[in-house]
Amino acid sequence: MIKYCDLKKINGVHEKELQEALMRSASSGWYISGEEGRRFEESFARFCGSKYCIGTGNGLDALTVILLAYRETGIMQENDEVIVPANTYIATIMAIAQAGLKPVLCEPDPATFNIDSSRIESLMTERTRAIMPVHLYGQTADMDAINAIAARHSLKVIEDAAQAHGAWYKGKRAGNLGDAAGFSFYPGKNLGALGDGGAITTNDEVLTEIARAIGNYGSHKKYVNLYKGMNSRLDELQAAVLGVKLRYLDEENGKRRSIARRYIEEINNPNIALPSVNDYSRHVFHIFAVLSQERDKLQQHLSDKGIETLVHYPIPPHKQAAMRAFAGMSMPITEKIHMEELSLPCNPAMTDNEVTAVIDAVNSFTA
Repeated sequence: MIKYCDLKKINGVHEKELQEALMRSASSGWYISGEEGRRFEESFARFCGSKYCIGTGNGLDALTVILLAYRETGIMQENDEVIVPANTYIATIMAIAQAGLKPVLCEPDPATFNIDSSRIESLMTERTRAIMPVHLYGQTADMDAINAIAARHSLKVIEDAAQAHGAWYKGKRAGNLGDAAGFSFYPGKNLGALGDGGAITTNDEVLTEIARAIGNYGSHKKYVNLYKGMNSRLDELQAAVLGVKLRYLDEENGKRRSIARRYIEEINNPNIALPSVNDYSRHVFHIFAVLSQERDKLQQHLSDKGIETLVHYPIPPHKQAAMRAFAGMSMPITEKIHMEELSLPCNPAMTDNEVTAVIDAVNSFTA
């Protein structure tokens, strides 16, 4: 079986360094908000090109904390609106709701699957305070257009970069393309921990100070609580792991791009639509998503050939029971993507022979 994402193999390449980092952290006697976390935050901020990085417990918390921090500044108030792509993992939308704000769903560009910037202004009201683009599957959104809209209307731009570690947009990294960004370090991400973790990146010093406090029970100083905060901190063990893996991220993203290039050049099947990659975006292919009207049959065909695939995502957020406010909403482009999307294996542990096997199996599919 060619696994979709063999984490044991992916992390096994760094086993010696990871063991050393974990032992160093474990033997330090300091497990929360220590040197490992500080070192990783500095390294990741430098990697993204941002001034600041704040570690969080996970990616959902990273986005939520950003929004809560903006509420503390008075820039946003309860029930203010945030425009967000309808085609995303539900965590993006949950973060907005958990911060006491209102998600406003925007259909994606059917070519890139990212938010369609041409639709944003038609969704705006007097309560709109931010745009939250998602760099879905590892390709950055149309940030020039989004930032121009935000500038015209005095809005904040908050990147959901949970799938785009190391992605580029016109010479700048994801995480440094708006006012703030949230990252996830879930184990399957391009930069994945050995557990949960997340981070915020920004160039805003005031936001940084408030966000760091909110993730620490609303406190800058022990037992002094300025805000109604939460407990969301990147622990020292995960920071140590991420510090090791960050050094290899560009190289491993390059391997993903090489696999994707072969898929795009060598897959030739009229039943399958390949992803569109923008010239201005250096895609990192966290997910290599194809579309097929016979998605379920294709998935079964590949499984019969010994190839594991995943669906991202079978139910769109506006159709989820957790999002009853969107009940009855029609999002035809989003719904089509969720009905047809299938993710092929694309990770740095794959061998050339495995890539060839995937290509051959996809090309042999008949509807």
